[in-house]
Amino acid sequence: MHGSGNDSPQTPPGTGGLTDDVIDVMIRARLTSIGIDLRQLPEGSRPDQDTGAPGQDTVLAELRVFVRKTIGALAAYRIPTPDGTDPADDHALRQQTAAPQLYPSQVAGRTGR
Repeated sequence: MHGSGNDSPQTPPGTGGLTDDVIDVMIRARLTSIGIDLRQLPEGSRPDQDTGAPGQDTVLAELRVFVRKTIGALAAYRIPTPDGTDPADDHALRQQTAAPQLYPSQVAGRTGR
């Protein structure tokens, strides 16, 4: 999400008045885009007797909780800039900072850091 000129966060999806059905569509679309098909899980909320795989309803319920609690926090995050940064340069500097890397980062392996 892009902030306004003063770099304040906007209301992100998932934190407003979105219904469970709308969030389910978002979740299914995202999972489908990365090759995950929830229809392979058992229908309903009961886990599979043989594999223990959770039911589709259980997975969607957990992912809705994740969306509602996490999306807003991620959207509100602002990369810190050095103390004393001119407010006119603050937004531009935030855009230039590299995205955080998970550890151990593949970047660290490639660069020896």
